[in-house]
Amino acid sequence: MYTPAAADVAKLRNQTGAGMMDCKKALVEAEGDFEKAVDILRKKGQKVAANRADRESTEGAVIARVNEDNTLGAIISLNCETDFVAKNEAFIELAYELAEMAIVAASKEELLNTDFHGITVAEKLVEQTGVIGEKIEIGAFERIEGPFLGAYIHAGNKIAAITSLSSKTEGADEAAKSVSMQVAAMNPIALDETAVSQETIDKELEIERELLTKEGKPANIIDNILKGKMQKFYKENTLVHQSFIKDANQSVADYVKSVNGDLKVTGFVRVSL
Repeated sequence: MYTPAAADVAKLRNQTGAGMMDCKKALVEAEGDFEKAVDILRKKGQKVAANRADRESTEGAVIARVNEDNTLGAIISLNCETDFVAKNEAFIELAYELAEMAIVAASKEELLNTDFHGITVAEKLVEQTGVIGEKIEIGAFERIEGPFLGAYIHAGNKIAAITSLSSKTEGADEAAKSVSMQVAAMNPIALDETAVSQETIDKELEIERELLTKEGKPANIIDNILKGKMQKFYKENTLVHQSFIKDANQSVADYVKSVNGDLKVTGFVRVSL
């Protein structure tokens, strides 16, 4: 029976990430044919993936990356089944590599079809499903462009955010990171009141109107009260009006303006598990 050399086993492991024994068995089955052994391991991954297709992949790593000139950024979540796998160093490294690739991908579908060292990203995920034994997939995919971007990944890789500022100026690096931290922590629903959907506004007005009516407030003053209620809603739920987490005495917009009088927040994306 063919006995693979230790160097060949190590080479196969480095290329596929599979365990030493799996690599050895694949090489034995392939009778030393390296490419055939790779195919055997991939087919194993396909079988495992098929068997675990109905599993929930609610754990994972959320990674945000920005390009060198801070004008393009992306956040992806690489999902798995258990927190044990999500904390694995190789799994996190894969998530970072995929997030870098996502920066130039127009969509999740395009990312999945992107070349990953000779195979597609989708095929790599199937391969890793076979290696790890858990369902591995890309969950969220968010991409953003802007004049100057900054990212923040919360400890534990469960939440990440990217913020766009109106220009690159002195202090923009720290400002973009701080506002991204705000986005991660406070989860705003929109940039400002103009970006809140009409559906959300109507629902909030309906809830508040019903409460005021039940409290016995006169119909002729309810509309005025509702204006104040909505101003509070925007302050609590839109990014630029929220109290800045590092200094509650100023809004996020005021904080950014303190860095540079002309600086503004122009957008953000956020992903959480």
